Amino acid sequence: MDLGIEGKIALVTGSSQGMGKAIARELSREGARVILSSRSSTRLEEAQKEIEKETGGECLFFPCDLSNGEDIKNLVNYVTREMQGVDILVINSGGPPPGNIFSISEEDWYKSFDLLLMSAIRLTKAFLPYMEAKNWGRITYLTSTSIKEPIENLLLSNVLRSGVSALSKSLSRDYAHRNVLFNVVCPGSIATRRTIQLLEDRAARSGQPLEILRQEAEQAIPMKRYGNPEEVASLVVFLCSNQATYLTGTAIQVDGGAIRFVL
Repeated sequence: MDLGIEGKIALVTGSSQGMGKAIARELSREGARVILSSRSSTRLEEAQKEIEKETGGECLFFPCDLSNGEDIKNLVNYVTREMQGVDILVINSGGPPPGNIFSISEEDWYKSFDLLLMSAIRLTKAFLPYMEAKNWGRITYLTSTSIKEPIENLLLSNVLRSGVSALSKSLSRDYAHRNVLFNVVCPGSIATRRTIQLLEDRAARSGQPLEILRQEAEQAIPMKRYGNPEEVASLVVFLCSNQATYLTGTAIQVDGGAIRFVL
């Protein structure tokens, strides 16, 4: 299937590792011109070399801390200078710290608000006019299955990622007639560093061995395994393609069947 994105300009945040890097790699494989971004210049350079070697495509990179508004302005200025704008925007960020209503400080709330919700608003607002002018654009937000089924001890994620989903749904109605499509992808238990960190937190709180908790988590998934970043990337790249022309305002989980609700 020709996804029709050869030559399209794509910005993927959080793309020096994990799901973000897998998405950037697949976009590059399809012929998109990819801009990588994350906080670590060292990891970005490594990811750039790896992706260019594997795909033969062109990759640029620019470091950015998504919780910092000035960093986002610098990223936008760089992309605008180099590419004028982007056709495809994939917003992926690190997860907020775990905790409950009493353990989470006000400072944690504000930092996570900037990281998860304001970064999505700032980047969308920056690049949406370019897409609207071209009458073509794809914006995909990576959130979590927590927007559909709250996850224990992840209050920040449950609340703030739901805001990102509401943003996407609202904008999808406003810009569908301009062929700018907004969708949300909700990863479940994917084999990434973040998943291991959350398991380590559970192990520390419960006193149970990490490997036992991992086995229990995998057994709770109907497919009996964690997903891999490439399985998330395949869906994201399709949603960003010229084949997904009637898909907007959706929120699709990639979770091996773990979510129990019907709709």
